[in-house]
Amino acid sequence: MVRRQNKGPPFKFLVPLIYAPVLPLIRLTLRHRPVLRDRLFTAVLAGAFAHGFYLVTDIYDAESK
Repeated sequence: MVRRQNKGPPFKFLVPLIYAPVLPLIRLTLRHRPVLRDRLFTAVLAGAFAHGFYLVTDIYDAESK
């Protein structure tokens, strides 16, 4: 069985380049609305950790096969 090589960038590893600058921007732009700022910051941070957990479990799953 011949495996086709993927020539594009691995987008699942490039997602942190999107949400990493968003975190400080949330803190700066929503300075005058602290409740919304903290909830949005927590939601984005939880999404970042969920994405990292997905990547780690995907790698471990591929290695175990």
